[in-house]
Amino acid sequence: MIAKHETFNLPNTITLLRISVVPFLFILLFNPGEFWSLLLAVLFAVVSITDFLDGYIARRYNLITTMGKFLDPLADKLIVNTAMILMIPIGRIPAWIVAITIIRDLIVDGIRSIASSEGIYIEASRLAKQKTVAQIFAVTALMIHYPILGADMHVIGMAILYIAFVLTIYSGADYFIKFYRRIRK
Repeated sequence: MIAKHETFNLPNTITLLRISVVPFLFILLFNPGEFWSLLLAVLFAVVSITDFLDGYIARRYNLITTMGKFLDPLADKLIVNTAMILMIPIGRIPAWIVAITIIRDLIVDGIRSIASSEGIYIEASRLAKQKTVAQIFAVTALMIHYPILGADMHVIGMAILYIAFVLTIYSGADYFIKFYRRIRK
């Protein structure tokens, strides 16, 4: 049983605040103009940076909790996947990439859940962390969408998105292989 003070510590509070930003992303659907796109991209980027902050605080001060292990990857997926889904109807991201990314996330979550029920903990891999960072950069650029200082943010975002997509597929396969090897032991 997890004590209340352990559950609602600083890292978990930061993670919950990250999740609370998700409803604000819907503004992009209703007002995808230059101002709101830039503002939401900045909000998205700041919230994404807090992902590294809460992890650092949790490890540095030994505040790692079961709730944090559950909420942190969930918050990442909620924020990134919601942003990607919301950019489909305004033509900023291909639906097929979003669909495959979400399917991969569900499969990986399923693998991790099955492993957990068997007493096996599969940590987030380095590839998965690289995938998340690439997704954050891609989504931020795609949210901005409009040119900044002569740079076509949409083209930049799509280039990074394709890199993130390759990492998405590769890291998903990596999770499956790790899981398969562990259950065969």
